[in-house]
Amino acid sequence: MGAPTFLGDELTSAGFRLAGMRVVDAVPDRLEADFLEAVAVAPLVIITASVAGRLPAQLLDRALRRARPPVAIVPEVVGETPMPDLEREVRIALGVES
Repeated sequence: MGAPTFLGDELTSAGFRLAGMRVVDAVPDRLEADFLEAVAVAPLVIITASVAGRLPAQLLDRALRRARPPVAIVPEVVGETPMPDLEREVRIALGVES
C-alpha cells in the first residue's frame, strides 16, 4: 500500500507535502490517470475542489461511494473553485428541502 496522496495545485500541495503526503500536481493531460492510480494504491486520497470539477462525474462519484480508499475534497488555498454546499445537499437528501 502506498502513502496517502494529494492531487491539486502547486500552492495547496506545499502544505500537504510538508505533512508527509505524496503529492501529485494536477496536470490536465494526466489528471484522470493520476486519480485512478492514487485510488488504486493510496490508503487516503485528497483532491482539491477544482480537481474534483475536472474529473468525470461518474468516476468521482464511484470513488466517493466506494469509500476505499477514502477520497476527500478540500478547497484550494487561493479558492478558485467554491466548495459544494454540503448542508443543502444533506437537506435535499433527507427531503427537507427541494
